[in-house]
Order: sequence, then structure tokens, then C-alpha cells
Amino acid sequence: MKTRITELLGIEYPVVQGAMARIADGGLAGAVSAAGGLGIIACGGASLEWIREEVARARALTDKPIGINVMLMDPRAAEVAELVCELGVEVVTTGAGSPANYMAAWKEAGVKVVPVVASAALAARMERLGADAVVAEGTEAGGHIGELATMALIPAVCQAVSIPVIGAGGIADGRGMLAAFALGAEGVQCGTRFLTVEECSVHDAWKEKVLAAKDSDTIVTGRGTGHPVRGLKNKFARECRKMEMAAKSGEELEGMYAGSLARAVAGDVENGSVMAGQVAALVAERGTAAGVIREMVREAEALAGRTLDELAALNSRRERA
Repeated sequence: MKTRITELLGIEYPVVQGAMARIADGGLAGAVSAAGGLGIIACGGASLEWIREEVARARALTDKPIGINVMLMDPRAAEVAELVCELGVEVVTTGAGSPANYMAAWKEAGVKVVPVVASAALAARMERLGADAVVAEGTEAGGHIGELATMALIPAVCQAVSIPVIGAGGIADGRGMLAAFALGAEGVQCGTRFLTVEECSVHDAWKEKVLAAKDSDTIVTGRGTGHPVRGLKNKFARECRKMEMAAKSGEELEGMYAGSLARAVAGDVENGSVMAGQVAALVAERGTAAGVIREMVREAEALAGRTLDELAALNSRRERA
């Protein structure tokens, strides 16, 4: 299967695993890459030593390309950006800021740079900076989100840039993958779907909450802070919503999320921030990273009545036109 994304990133299938903070480690990333997708190690809030260890762990699982995600609001972003070059990872994805300060060093080191964007304007700006591709992530996604829905965002971004686009937000199976390709994407990024696979080290209570989720079971909190987050409904999320409704200023909400992700990672799925996307309702089994990728591609091609290679070729011709 060939698209501009598979050729750019050196992968077999146009499937990228989302960078989930404190969840996407070397074990998960290595498994996804070994299966032909692109595994991403999430580095937000992590120590430099942890990043080195997890990259080494992923390298022990596969000799295929792997990536790391740099959260640009992280106080250690500059150090992590330098570490990207030192470790020789093939791809870096970015979020929560502009990678302008690090772009030249990454390009010189041969790293492919793929920012996550939530608008066409931001995508165009990333292309001008020298990004190799962008991830257009709709508001259906879990974790930190923008405002535009995937259905509207992907074609808008594809129209705004000439570099390849990876669709994200609400994609967990072949139906979502095919829809993203129909909208102009040449690859997909999935986070929530990989939460329940064997190689994901997230607490079993978190996995079970995802598996039990219905279509109305996610909630967005934090809009008052300027950093909205989508997760599964629980006691913590309801308390956050009450705080937001009562607050008269953003300052009153400072620290609202303090320790919440750590609690969820430890298994407290009632008092922690259990991030997941709307597509959690479609995740009904555990499986493996390889099984998820294989079934996603098989289903997409079966529904399309043609191979994804052909669909990608159509998108490529559309870009040239």
C-alpha cells in the first residue's frame, strides 16, 4: 500500500498511532511500527532519561521507523527537541505551539516534521515553516482538542496545503479510514483505538471504561481554561464542569487538572482525567496493534471496492490539479 504518507514516513500502512500523554510509550510505539504503521512515543512531561529509555525499548522491538511527539508548551521542549536529533528518530509530531524554533535543526538531521493542526490556517502556516505533512485532528478526538469537526477540517486542510494530510479524530476502523481518504487525507491517526490493545500499558480499569463506553459517554471540560480536553464522563469530569459553570474568571480554574492524569494512569478512573475520543463507543474489543491495523485496512478496502492505493492516487492527482 503506497500513499504519499507511507513513502514520506517509510511505513507499510498509512496508519499513525496517536501520541497519548503518559500512555504512548516505547512498547506501544514499537508494536505499531513493527506492524507496519508509525508508532509515536509521547514525550509531554517526560524526563529526558525516560525518553531515551523508551526510544531504546521501541528500537529493540523493530528496526522500522518510529516517531516521538514534542509538546511545545512543555518547559523542556527545547531539550526534547535537541534530543530528537541525538536519538535519530525518523519522525517528530508536534502540538500545543509552533515548531519554528526547532525546524532547521530537525530538517538538518533528516527528521520528518509532522505538526498536529486544528485549522486550515494553521496547516498553511506549518507548510510555510517547512513541515513535511500535517495531522488534521478534529474535535471528536480524545485529549486536547480544537473546535472544528473532522468532517469539515480534513477537506479544508487538504485544500489549504500541498503537503500530505493525515486525518485524525473519530477514526477507529475501516469505515473511518475510508471516510478520511474520501475527504482527501492520505493517512490516518488513531489514539483511542489503540488504548485497549495488548501492547498498551494503560491501567486495565481505563481499558474497561473505554470498552464499556456508549456514544454519549465523552465530555469536554476546560474550555474556560483555554485548553479544552475530551475524556470519558466520570466524577472528576462532572466536578470540572461544575467549577467551570461557577467560575467568574479563568484564574479561578487554574490547577483544575492538577494530578488528574496521574490518577487515571494509576487506575482511579472516577477521580482522574480518563482521556478518550467520541469513537470510544466503537471500540468493543482488545486485540493487538497488528490486528487493529490489519483489520482497519481490510475493512476500508472491502467497503471501497478498490484498494486504498487507488484512492490515494486519486487524492494525489487532486492535489496536483
